Amino acid sequence: MPAEELVAEPLVAARRLLGATLSSGPVVIRIVEVEAYGGDPGGPWPDPAAHSFPGPTARNAVMFGPPGILYVYLSYGMHTCVNVTSGPDGTAGAVLIRAGEVIAGHDIARGRRPAARTDADLARGPGNLGSALGITLGDYGTRLFDAQSPIRLELAPEITDPAAISAGPRVGVRLAAERPWRLWLPDSPAVSVYRRSPRAARLDRPA
Repeated sequence: MPAEELVAEPLVAARRLLGATLSSGPVVIRIVEVEAYGGDPGGPWPDPAAHSFPGPTARNAVMFGPPGILYVYLSYGMHTCVNVTSGPDGTAGAVLIRAGEVIAGHDIARGRRPAARTDADLARGPGNLGSALGITLGDYGTRLFDAQSPIRLELAPEITDPAAISAGPRVGVRLAAERPWRLWLPDSPAVSVYRRSPRAARLDRPA
């Protein structure tokens, strides 16, 4: 079962998702940038930047479930961000899909992203990716490896060359900003630009 390959610590699951394809109707993207997130203090991967850190809530419930489930949330009340749950059932973890290359459904993606100047811009950045795929909050909880699901995830062969994947600090988080849990394929033009949260910069400044 493909979902079993995501029964892993967040960073391992994030690496496994690079190069995978995510399909939503006729639009298909190849995942080229991801960001790993752990869970609550009682779990094996405490992560104060994760939505699951306070414990289970109605909003983050799927993060505590089995892997391969779609976790969707709104960023700044307007950008739909797409995440894939990871780790064993009962242990919180998820991977934010930060950027992808549109490989099918370009016309539909362009219609949803009229501000995109190039094809590489269509799904660059998590909010743009969600828009290009047409994913909404109503898709929360979708089983991505279910053949009947309207949104499907297909893993690619595992990338074994260390030089093929780059790593760096996470984007836009206030806490645990220095963890090198953002991974990307350096040869892709769709990878987003790194922007450190100004709040994290203040918190990390030496006393």
